[in-house]
Amino acid sequence: MTKTTQIWHIDDPADPRVAEAGRILREGGLVAFPTETVYGLGANGLDAEAVAGIYRAKGRPADNPLILHVASIAEAKALAREWGDAAQRLAGKLWPGPLTIVVNAAEHIPAIVTAGLETVAIRYPSDPIALALIEAAGVPVAAPSANASGRPSPTRAEHVLDDMGGKIDAIIDGGPCKVGLESTIVDLTVEPPAILRPGDITREALSRIIGEIRDVEVGNAGVQSAEMRNAGQSDADTPKAPGMKYRHYAPNAPVTVLEGEPQAVADFLRKRLAPTKSPQQKTALLLSTETWRYLAMGGAQFDKDEKSHYCRDMGSRDKPWEMAALLYDALRACDREAATQIFVEACAPEGQGAAVLNRLRKAAGDRFIQV
Repeated sequence: MTKTTQIWHIDDPADPRVAEAGRILREGGLVAFPTETVYGLGANGLDAEAVAGIYRAKGRPADNPLILHVASIAEAKALAREWGDAAQRLAGKLWPGPLTIVVNAAEHIPAIVTAGLETVAIRYPSDPIALALIEAAGVPVAAPSANASGRPSPTRAEHVLDDMGGKIDAIIDGGPCKVGLESTIVDLTVEPPAILRPGDITREALSRIIGEIRDVEVGNAGVQSAEMRNAGQSDADTPKAPGMKYRHYAPNAPVTVLEGEPQAVADFLRKRLAPTKSPQQKTALLLSTETWRYLAMGGAQFDKDEKSHYCRDMGSRDKPWEMAALLYDALRACDREAATQIFVEACAPEGQGAAVLNRLRKAAGDRFIQV
C-alpha cells in the first residue's frame, strides 16, 4: 500500500513540524530524519509493530538488529540491563556523536529491535534536528539508515526519497550529512571490547578512553569466521550490529577498488580506459584530488567526455574524512549516470580511512586491484 510521504525542509530544531514528526513516531508511524552520519529511518523503538514497519519498508532481513537512538545518557542507561564503567567513560567523552555502544539489553526492549539477541545497540546522535525529534517523540527511536536494504546509505534527503518515497510517512530534509558514514559500533559485552563497525570515531580514539580494544574485520560476505567466534558468535548467528553480515552500500554497477599511489592509479587508468563512443558503456571514476592531477598531466580527457565517463573528485588522499562525506552520494550518482563499471581509489587505512575501506569492501566484494 502506497503512502503519501510528506517532505519537510527543516533547518531549525524548534520548527513545529519537528513536534509533528515526533507525534507520528510516537503513534507508530515512520519518519526519516538527518543525523550527523547518514539519514535514519525512525520508528518508536518500544512499539514492535512500528519497528516491523522499518523492516518492511527497507526489505531488511529480520536477523539484522537495529540501533536505538536516545537524547541523553540517562535514556541510554534505561535501555541497558547494566551500564558499566567503560560505557560511562565512552558516553561521557564521545556522546553525543557518531558512536554506537552495544550493551546487554533491558527486558522491556522488543525482541524485533535486537533480532532476538540479549544485547542492544544504542546511540546518542549530535545532530540538533535528530535530537529535537527524539525529544519530541518521547521514546527511544529505532533507526537504521533510510535506504532500501543493500543500497548505498542516504546522506541527502533526495536519496531517502529515491528509496522510501511512498513507503513512509515523512522525510525531514535537514541538508547533507556532515560525516557521511554510519557510526562506529563498539561491543562492550565482550572482553576486550570489539569494534563491530568502524566509523568516524577511530579505534585509537576509543583506546585512549577505555584501553585495549580490537577490530572485528568485516568483509563483503560478513565477519570472518575466527573473528566472529572471538567476538562471541558464529557465522550462522544473528549479527550483533548492523553491517556485519549482509551485502551493503552497493550501487547497480560493479565496483572495483584501486590500491596504490596516485601516479600508479593514473597510469593504470590511462592504459585500461580509452574514451569510447559506445552508448552502452559508461565508466565512473571516483578518484583522489592527487590522482586527478596526474591524469591531467598525462593529458587524460576523462572529465571532458561526459558520454563515456562520470568523474568525481573524492578529496585528498591525506584527508579520508573528505572521501567519507562524499562516498555514498558519489555511488548513488553512478546509478543516476547509468554507469556500467565503477573504479574507486582506495585511501590509506589509518584513522577514518579504516571506515571508508570497510564500506568499499562491502560494496566491491573481492574486486580490489593493487596497481
